[in-house]
Amino acid sequence: MTLIDEVVNEVSTVMSQVQPNQIEQAEKLITKDKRIFILGAGRSGLMAKGFAMRLMHIGYTVFVIGETITPSVQKGDVLVSVSGSGKTGSVLELTEKAKQDGVEIIAVTSNGASPLGKLGDATIVVPGATKGGDGIQSIQLLSTLFDQSVHLTLDVLCLQLSRRDHVSNDSAKATHSNME
Repeated sequence: MTLIDEVVNEVSTVMSQVQPNQIEQAEKLITKDKRIFILGAGRSGLMAKGFAMRLMHIGYTVFVIGETITPSVQKGDVLVSVSGSGKTGSVLELTEKAKQDGVEIIAVTSNGASPLGKLGDATIVVPGATKGGDGIQSIQLLSTLFDQSVHLTLDVLCLQLSRRDHVSNDSAKATHSNME
């Protein structure tokens, strides 16, 4: 078996354990009349930014926490917080603050019983290995398996949203950057 085969098998194992009903619960919270905010640190944050871009492509008003043009988060908004361990201080602290302010939370973590997982109005458990040792173990370094699987999981969520909202590939392409 090649390393490629091993990595694909690991991702497939994790994805087979992601619960479709958890993605559906998150889908219910994301609507076009709400602003969507995205939060994550490190590589998990990069996966979250990719999700933000896809949401923009399918017509959502979306902001990434920490960017200079991000407005204040308000009651009625949705915050998508990504942390493999569910304990990342910067992610957890801001998610707690948003929750206290009446923001709906979508938590994405490898551990649904983690502090972040418990904050979610919808929680998506992606049980890939993290640097803290949570989740399905991996031959890959640190949280690579979690990050790969989060990318796929959030792309599935975007696909569900685009189908629900009747957004075609051509419509999404029209919002893609033309400054390349």
